[in-house]
Amino acid sequence: MIVHWTLQAVDDRASIFDYLLGHNPSAALAIDQAFEQAARRLQDFPRCGKIGVITGTRELIPYPNYRLVYEVSPEAVRILTILHTARQWPPATPA
Repeated sequence: MIVHWTLQAVDDRASIFDYLLGHNPSAALAIDQAFEQAARRLQDFPRCGKIGVITGTRELIPYPNYRLVYEVSPEAVRILTILHTARQWPPATPA
């Protein structure tokens, strides 16, 4: 199965890496590798994550405290976002 990273997910991954790089370079590398391994796992096991909070999505914890949100179609897996588990998900909508 093809795994596609959305622009949002690519930006999230880069932001996490850049933030951690300034604080702990080895952790930045380890977490980024965990994200890559999770994407590879989704190629073979696209439904390995739990059913997501948002209808039609699934969620995988590739590294403690980080959530990878994705959706599965017959052709591909689309990684939608990566976020810290302390962040509100789904994001609050303005009233």
